[in-house]
Amino acid sequence: MDPLSIGSSVLSLHQRENSEHNKDDAFREIIASCRSLSKYETNTRSALPQIFSAIIAAAFHIVIGISLAYSAILIPQLEDPSSDIVVTKSQSSWIASIIVIMVPIGSLFAGVLMEFLGRLNTIKLAAVPCIIGWIAIAMADSFFWIMVGRVLTGFACAIGTSPAIVYITEVSRPDMRGSLISSGPTIASLGMVIAYAKGAYLNWRLVAWINIVYTLVPVILIQLFVPESPVWLVSKGRIEDAAKSLRFLYKKYPQPEHTDQTLSEMHLSALIKERENKIREAEKSVDANKSKLRGFLKPTGYKPMIILFWFFLIQQFSGIYITLFFAVTFIQDVGTEVNAFTASIFVGLTRFTMSLLNAWLLKKFARRPLVMVSTTGMAICMAVSGLFTLWIKNGTTTLTWVPVVCLLLYVCSSMIGLLTIPWTMTAELFPTEIRGIGHSLSYSMANLLMFFAVQSYRSMNDFLGGSHAVQWLFAVVSVLGFLYALIFLPETHGKSLAEIEAYFAGGKKRTPANSPSNTNANLQAARHCTVTEHLIKSPSSASFRVREAESMLKKQELV
Repeated sequence: MDPLSIGSSVLSLHQRENSEHNKDDAFREIIASCRSLSKYETNTRSALPQIFSAIIAAAFHIVIGISLAYSAILIPQLEDPSSDIVVTKSQSSWIASIIVIMVPIGSLFAGVLMEFLGRLNTIKLAAVPCIIGWIAIAMADSFFWIMVGRVLTGFACAIGTSPAIVYITEVSRPDMRGSLISSGPTIASLGMVIAYAKGAYLNWRLVAWINIVYTLVPVILIQLFVPESPVWLVSKGRIEDAAKSLRFLYKKYPQPEHTDQTLSEMHLSALIKERENKIREAEKSVDANKSKLRGFLKPTGYKPMIILFWFFLIQQFSGIYITLFFAVTFIQDVGTEVNAFTASIFVGLTRFTMSLLNAWLLKKFARRPLVMVSTTGMAICMAVSGLFTLWIKNGTTTLTWVPVVCLLLYVCSSMIGLLTIPWTMTAELFPTEIRGIGHSLSYSMANLLMFFAVQSYRSMNDFLGGSHAVQWLFAVVSVLGFLYALIFLPETHGKSLAEIEAYFAGGKKRTPANSPSNTNANLQAARHCTVTEHLIKSPSSASFRVREAESMLKKQELV
């Protein structure tokens, strides 16, 4: 993502509806196109400030990972006969799933808060209910207070997650966006490892007290080291702050040749101010809320929502999060002789290790092949695990360790694609004007589906006749995930946000990244580079620069 694209998504110069509107779009496209297609696009060193900011912004995910995995260590301890708080199986299902049902509510709040307070301030605010929630759990003397704590921590998880993903989407360049967004799940996986490890050796109350520290540290790091999103700053008219944020995020990017850095920054600030004035003038004649609502009535709004609904439905009922929330219980249900708490630690370590690899996978490979490989591995692992679980139940095998190994391989397979990619797409698929709300709505929808999946685990176990049948159900849903990725899932790897928006707007067919048509498109966009430098150096008015730029582009198209 180029710093000069702040405040709006990029639309194609060739999609013209009327002359004035197209001049605006042309200007925006030219400004955004140069550096993102330059040799610095593959230069990791130039993106270090973006990487640093993205990881710190996503640091609150460690609390999310701990909160999600906490039920896996809490439920077995509460169901122990020696527990000072007695819970039923029905109550334990609510302890696991209630945190999920709070996420949609929190996400809706996050969508509003991040527009008014900013991306990073919303993350900081999330620490307040989170700390109160952990205190309520640590001091609980009944099932009610545990539920209160889970509700508050779930609410905080939603408020802290959405702004981080939107922030990373807005500050990262296209080729690194997927990998940087995946840093959130990676850090969350680290939180799961911490929760599983502490739960194996410490009482659940002590773990809750310790979790307060993990809540405070990310907030302190964000406050001290990370600048706010320039996109949001520009939308609020805080141009000087946006310029400071840009200087930090892109300080390792080279300036155009023969251009003084300070002068370039002054021109950049002037361009942003000019663009912001146009936005404010347009907003005076259109009600903002109605405009956002209309955004979801367009193909660029409702098509991504439909795609994400089915994608998340497959994800949730393939068992990914059921095995997370009930890790210890799930391992006990297969009848293995392996210690369930110890095995859960390996599950957490596997998730974390694969999260690190996943960042590389998302950068290197396209989304659809990753999902297809992921679902294939998941289907095989759950089918084999279910078969051995049945044999263990019937006493026809002594290989009780096989389902545990299959579970670990299943976790590896899920981390390749089906666990992480749907969350990545919640911010990628929506256009700029509805990205914050669109992400929050899709995030809420995903967590509602997660709630029904987690809540139904104990019921599915009884209805289907045992853990082996539940695992076979997970295998069948994984096969459906393979078919869905093959037929319906759009490809977003290596695509700019403007290209993704254009795909939904025009209904274009998927085009491989290395196809001739796509290569020609990249070359065409690359021609804008010299025009961009001309615009930066030119002191003339915006309207004149747009006309001049269009003329230059037409001449280059004839070459």
